[in-house]
Amino acid sequence: MTTTVIQSTPSSLTTLAPDNWKLAIIGGLGVSILACLALPATISFWIVALMVAIVAAAFVVNAYRRHYYGGLLAAPAIAVLFVMNIFPLLWSLGLSFFAYQSNQQTIRFVGLANYSKLLTDDLKAPELWANLTNTAMFTVLTVSVQMLTGFLLAVLFAKQFPLRRYLLILVLTPMMLSVVAVGVFFSYYYDPTFGIISQVIKAWTGEQFILFSSKTGAVAGIVFADAWMWSPFVMLLVLAGLVSVPTYLYEAAAIDRVGSWRRFWTITFPYIRGLLMLALLFRTIEAFKMADLIILLTKGGNDTMTISYHVIRIANEQNKTSEGAALSYLLLFVVIVLTNLYLYIANRRSQGN
Repeated sequence: MTTTVIQSTPSSLTTLAPDNWKLAIIGGLGVSILACLALPATISFWIVALMVAIVAAAFVVNAYRRHYYGGLLAAPAIAVLFVMNIFPLLWSLGLSFFAYQSNQQTIRFVGLANYSKLLTDDLKAPELWANLTNTAMFTVLTVSVQMLTGFLLAVLFAKQFPLRRYLLILVLTPMMLSVVAVGVFFSYYYDPTFGIISQVIKAWTGEQFILFSSKTGAVAGIVFADAWMWSPFVMLLVLAGLVSVPTYLYEAAAIDRVGSWRRFWTITFPYIRGLLMLALLFRTIEAFKMADLIILLTKGGNDTMTISYHVIRIANEQNKTSEGAALSYLLLFVVIVLTNLYLYIANRRSQGN
């Protein structure tokens, strides 16, 4: 008995078939763009959603006919990812090209006007660059303190000593707390009336100490709170590299009477360098998006406003939804540039070795 296997040939671009995903994408994009330009937003939204559903159905039919069962199994996860992540990103990107406010029902297409207003307007541009400068300052300070503190803690806990396990759990506790809990805790900690710092200084000077009375004090308080919360994250990554170093390398170095500094650079550092760079990348991205601690501690006072908090104020407090979306994508562009710069430096270092 012979078995005949029938394989479906891929549809050409002009073939009207349920598995022609190329035609579905082109047609869906064309219909979506025309609907956004010519129809009201309430109608164009559902038309775009319908086009997305048609494209997804074309992919599913194509995968079924060509026996791509792995893709079919992954389709539900991809659908959830699209609904929860990709669609909001695309929707907010499209919204940045319109004039829309959440407290109004009117919407009109303005192209790149929102981006131009943020970058060139005499009132908005100086505030934007000042907030971006503050963001860069917080990023450098917080990441530097976290990297140094996390590294020192990792070196400490890499050694065995009494009560090590319990102290390690205690050090990891801040990372397990929510940002709101940490912000509220430090707001009481810095309180000029009954805060610990104010009480200690008052015992010496007889006067209350207001940490947030100046920009230097406000920045120091925010940096300390953020470092207290996230230094354990850096410590965990570095500690994973330290405990993976083979002990025989240290034993051989001890026999050769290699100094501790040289032992660190030739044995320890190669094992933790990649993890240090990974911690640097993660913490830089998160520090660049810092807003929650500043909202809880200073509310942007004393010139501590960051670019992320600026986005929140524009989009939520001032109801300028389209401007907030445009500024969010400018922020995303900066983060992508920083990430690619990091990857470029990391690749150059790996190729050099």
